[in-house]
Parts: sequence; structure tokens; C-alpha cells
Amino acid sequence: MFSDLHRATVRSRHPRDMADRLAARERRPHHPDLTKLGGWKAMQKESELPEGRWDEERRWALRMGLTGADSIDDKSIPTFARGELPHYAGINTFLKAPYAEDVQEVAHYDATVLGIPFDGGTTYRAGTRFGPQGVRKISALYTPYNYETGVDLREQMTMCDAGDVFTIPANIEKSFDQISRAVSHVFSSGSLPIMIGGDHSIGFPCLRGIAECTSKKIGIVHFDRHADIQEKDLDERMHTTPWFHATNMANVSPKNLVQVGIGGWQVPREAVKVARERNTNIITMSDMEAMGVDKTAEMALEMAWDGVDMVYMSFDIDSIDCGFVPGTGWPEPGGFLPREALALASKVAAEGICGMELVEVSPPYDQSEITALMGTRVIVDVLGSLVAHGKLGAHKRHIDKPVAIPMGEFDGKRWSNPEPHKIG
Repeated sequence: MFSDLHRATVRSRHPRDMADRLAARERRPHHPDLTKLGGWKAMQKESELPEGRWDEERRWALRMGLTGADSIDDKSIPTFARGELPHYAGINTFLKAPYAEDVQEVAHYDATVLGIPFDGGTTYRAGTRFGPQGVRKISALYTPYNYETGVDLREQMTMCDAGDVFTIPANIEKSFDQISRAVSHVFSSGSLPIMIGGDHSIGFPCLRGIAECTSKKIGIVHFDRHADIQEKDLDERMHTTPWFHATNMANVSPKNLVQVGIGGWQVPREAVKVARERNTNIITMSDMEAMGVDKTAEMALEMAWDGVDMVYMSFDIDSIDCGFVPGTGWPEPGGFLPREALALASKVAAEGICGMELVEVSPPYDQSEITALMGTRVIVDVLGSLVAHGKLGAHKRHIDKPVAIPMGEFDGKRWSNPEPHKIG
């Protein structure tokens, strides 16, 4: 039997215990050097991150929420919950980001989240109109810091939540006009638009909102199990049709549409015919499995970026195997594993994007909010990749046709008295 001292020596591989670590490696050569593992490197990288904005948020919380009770030892805790903490409290914006009630303020932020609660393009199970609520709610579970990548979104970028677009449940085309108007406003401001759907029909008006603000060419990387490129479905522009209409726009060519993860028993032949006619690019789930994540991302980027200036990302949550994301309208087995999906989305974002949509989260069909949680994770991983690779804001130089949308006229504060109540 090993003695306690011997056992401790064998087990110790910590860089602080150099002699013991070297002895342990001699006895157990199959153990890797801890300093070469990602966990050790990430631990060191955290010390390099700034903390100024976290300190600022805590001071802001005390100003906006009053100082805490005298019995509270932690003097950074306010009376009214404000900001990130506690995770179970507060009015949920995405990742507890500031709420831009005045949408003119989005120009002050690197990225703007906007919800698109529309499921009028759904052809089977409705419910994605509640997707923005579901994603925002579960996003409170997260912090802005990712240990493995060493990125802190709060410290390294700015982000706001502009709330939801006012969609019209009974009218697809009017809703599309509202969506394009909202996205074009955010994009014209220079802020990166991050859209939370809603069904996949919003892909067309979202991209249209960006395309009308620039003369530059745009490619698309689309993660999905379904091709979504037929002209009509049930005689309308539904969630199966966004890329037919998007690739009709002058600065969005079908040859730069790359659809990743397509396959199974839910791809209409009508869509396949259009894809063939337009020479679009389809990488099936089987292709991805055979090539691997790195090669798949490399091919998708090469085709999407061929001759264009910007790339738009569309992520349908049903591209992930339905065992992990049951809360969606068209669940399909055999999709991405979560790690594959996150890695692919991050690799695409690493080259820069001009906007992103996360669609088809349907809370009425979700279990324990795991689908909404996965949607949240896709968004924060994309943002983290943009930050890590220095690509956040790269789209701004291509905004050469910004729109200007008039505001209404109003003075004062909503639901408030002209003068504060006076006591005594």
C-alpha cells in the first residue's frame, strides 16, 4: 500500500509543486503536463481580464436600487434587484443587458438584441412567438464570462436589449415590413443586430433590413435540418421559404447561400428543386459527420464568403438533434450534437458577421427550458467568438445606405405625475 506522503506526491501535478510534479510524471508518465491543458491556461487568462465594468455595474445598482439594509454585510447588494444579480430576480432582458426603451440609444452599443415574436409563418406547431420571452428568461442563468475562451462580454463589448418588434399576428407581409424596418434601424446605427425569433419566416425580412442599408454583397450561412428555399408554402411566404426571397435581392446571391445540417425526412422536394436550379450549397448532416467540424466550417466559410463583403448567420434551433431541443415546431432526430453546433457557429462567427438570427424556439413544447437555454448558448458563443477574434463591429464599414426612421413626438415620462409627490 502507498503511504499518504507517497500518494500525495504521485497525485500532485500542480505547477506550484514542481519537484513533486516532476516526480509524479516519472511515476505516472501517462498523465499530461497540467500547464499544457486548457483548464490551466484559462485560469491564467482570467487574471488578464479587466473588471471595471463589473465594478461600475455594482455602483450603478446601488444608485438605481438604493443601498442595502444595515444587516447586509456585502455593501454592493442594493435594496431593489438591479443588473445581473441575483439570477432569479429582475426584469429579464437578454443576459440582463440594459433595456434600450428609447431605440435611438442602440447606436451607443456594439450589439443590440431584438425579439421578433412572430409565428404566423408556422405550418405545423405554433408557439415560437413566445421564443424571445423564453430565451430572455433562461438567459438570466448565465454570466457574461466564459471560462474556456477567457472572454467576458461585459468587460469587452457593449450590448443592449431593444425589446420586441411589434408584429401583426394575422398579417405576414405587414409583420415582415415591421421586422425589416426594425432591423434596418439597428443596423444603420452601427450596432450589430441579434434577432431572437419567432419562426424561420423572419429570415427574409431580417436580411432584407440589412441588405437595404448597404450596396455591398452578403452571403448566408444557414444552420438547419430543412432547406427553407421554396417560393411558397400553403400559398404564402412561410417559415419554409425565407431563402428563396432573400436570394432574389440584388446583393444576396444564391451561390453564397450555404445550408449546413440539411437532411432527414422533412426536406420538401420543392425546396430541393429550387436549390438545384439556383446552384446553392448544401452540406448535409452526414457530410459534416464524415468531414468533421473544422472542415465543414472551412467549406461553409469559403462558399459563403466567395466574392462578398459580409456574411449573415441564420441558426435554426431544430438543426440540433431533437433529443436536446424538444421545444421546436419541426423536431427532427439526427441533427447536430450541442458541442458540434456550438463549435460550428463559433467558427463561422470568427470570420465576422453582419447580423444573426436564432429562430424556432417554441417554449410551449419545451422541457425544463432546455431548448431556450441552447438558443441562449448559441448567441453568447457567437458573441464571444466575435470578441475573441476581433471581428465585432467589422460590419460598420459597409453601411453606406443608412436609413432614417421618424420618431413620434412626446414629452415627459410614461405613467408618471408631472411633479413628484411631496410629503408634508
